[in-house]
Amino acid sequence: MSKIKQFVFLSGLPRTGSTLLSAILSQNPEIHAEGNSAVCQLMWDTSISAINSREQLAASKRNDTIYDIVSQIPYIYYKNITETIVVDKCRSWTLPPNIELLKKYVGDDFKIIILERPITEIVKSFAKLFNDNKVNYDINKLLIPKSEPIMRSIDGLISAKYDCKKNNSKNYLFISYDELINQTKDTIDKIYVFCGWEPFNHDFTNIVVKYPEDDSVYGLKGHHEIRPTIKKNENPIQLSEEILEKCANIEKVIDSFTFMTNV
Repeated sequence: MSKIKQFVFLSGLPRTGSTLLSAILSQNPEIHAEGNSAVCQLMWDTSISAINSREQLAASKRNDTIYDIVSQIPYIYYKNITETIVVDKCRSWTLPPNIELLKKYVGDDFKIIILERPITEIVKSFAKLFNDNKVNYDINKLLIPKSEPIMRSIDGLISAKYDCKKNNSKNYLFISYDELINQTKDTIDKIYVFCGWEPFNHDFTNIVVKYPEDDSVYGLKGHHEIRPTIKKNENPIQLSEEILEKCANIEKVIDSFTFMTNV
């Protein structure tokens, strides 16, 4: 029988400190927070493919089977862990179809921590990552609508902000990269209150990734590396005026949905 008592979901924009946050939270022996998870994709794929089985399930009076299978995917995925709380990381959780997955198979009281950062900084971070790996990449492609890893994540971020504004939703906690880096303890405390966790004394001077990802899969060495102490380094990358203008226009769209959500 699973020991897991709570699932919390970690989402938001890329290059916003999710690996750092997961490493910090993993210091708590009750919390399991690893790298990018396949849970969201597995739940989505299974729920969609199950449509083809509805006739047989209805005829066999097994109308609850789809729910039983999909709702158990998170528990099966994390069946070998010993912690009681799982922080499942996936940028796609905030997209509307996946929010419906959470409502249907996890419950209306789901909680998502959403990380943000200025788009210019995110693009510069990716550009530096490409340069460090000697990857020749057209930065303009990062800003193509609906594309991964930035633009689709922005769609999810905007959707979550809209849900907060329209429905006064308490399911989301928005955290900025600067908050995580410059006000780390206060930010972690805020997360603990949001999730309803018992306080824990974290060490912010000796941070280690407990569940490192194999960055060779992404072809980008250092993609998920962190430093043992928290520090924001200067990024010398210079973006073109065209890219800066695109980033500024995207920020305006995001800002139009930004309001006080974390009171």
